[in-house]
Amino acid sequence: MTTFKSEFLNIMQSRGFYNQCTNEQAFDEYLADCEKQGIPAVGYLGSDPTGDSLHVGHIVPLMMMRWFQKCGHKPITLVGGATARIGDPSGKDKLRPFLDEATLQSNNQGLKKSFMKFLKFGDGKTDAIMVDNYDWFKDINYLEFLRDIGTCYSVNRMLTMDSVKSRLEREQPMSFLEFNYMLLQGYDFCVLLQKYGCRAQIAGADQWGNIVSGTELGRRRYNTELFGFTSPIITDSNGKKMGKSEGNAIWINDEKLPSYDYYQYFRNIGDAEVGKCLRIYTDLPLDEIERLEALKDKEINEAKKILAFEATKICRGEQEAILSQETAVQIFEKGIAGGELPSITAPKDGINVLEAFVLLGFVSSKGEARRLIKQSGLKLNDKTITDENYIITPKDIIDGNIKLSQGKKKHGLLVLE
Repeated sequence: MTTFKSEFLNIMQSRGFYNQCTNEQAFDEYLADCEKQGIPAVGYLGSDPTGDSLHVGHIVPLMMMRWFQKCGHKPITLVGGATARIGDPSGKDKLRPFLDEATLQSNNQGLKKSFMKFLKFGDGKTDAIMVDNYDWFKDINYLEFLRDIGTCYSVNRMLTMDSVKSRLEREQPMSFLEFNYMLLQGYDFCVLLQKYGCRAQIAGADQWGNIVSGTELGRRRYNTELFGFTSPIITDSNGKKMGKSEGNAIWINDEKLPSYDYYQYFRNIGDAEVGKCLRIYTDLPLDEIERLEALKDKEINEAKKILAFEATKICRGEQEAILSQETAVQIFEKGIAGGELPSITAPKDGINVLEAFVLLGFVSSKGEARRLIKQSGLKLNDKTITDENYIITPKDIIDGNIKLSQGKKKHGLLVLE
């Protein structure tokens, strides 16, 4: 394991955030020099306002920026009011739908609320700020942009970028509008350099091509080395991208998802992911994480509870984390919620999920249960059920109980005997 000069890169490596860096040695020296002099380095994270909240899939780069700020540096959060009007082709197979002005403005406010849960905003030298790239693109002259910026890009080089190459290889259409996206993101980087002295962009691995377009533009047009730093795409032991919960996004903003559901997402993380998630989604020190991830069998549930509490505390606040924890204790550990939860028993070798909901009386027939599953209306231990043939077995027991839910208000317990 490499030992870096800068505190930030050492943290990134030890906690599993490090994927790629455009010039590792120069970036490390730049950060170390800033840290030594007490002068904040400036870095940015961009998000297009295509929705009114970020979700768990966005948290990895957000936590990177959180550590960036903790190390004495200044984060810039950029909302792509302009680029949202085009659409980033990275990881997409079709053109993004266009949004009206009112929706974009509402989404901008929602994104700022998400950012504020992880970063401190204000007027201090290390306080985060939020900018909108529409402010510098709205009045730009197209011919001047082509002459000044377009001439710095090679179409041959652009065609090798994964975001473009993968679409062409799949023979899926890409509009010229989308093809321009990396030029706009590259220009963003250079505007932030000129306005704020920003020399680093931090993002997920899928943004590598767009980041490199900015670092190359900085070198060619402004004779300045800019740095790109990306995190890996976080997956579980089955290779599934973290943050995808049976098709339902785990939203950061509380009006989009109750804190208890956010808590339970992390509480239900697989055993193999506990250490990785503690490093990435919490601020806990590494020695404590090493102790927790070493727990085995039933004891690993204690580590999962700490993970859920700490992750919820960062995103929703300590009071919401406490309330979510208390709710989980009432439902799973005590098996009660004011003594009102209905319960049923079933053979220890398992029971079909449709039969379980019929026995609980939540549905009148298996047909109704199938319909609710198609509508994402039934849950097992707060995870949406998608397979009508699923057999509930002892592996689904959490703290001695199995929780079945219909919607947000009807809950019951299943005991396997």
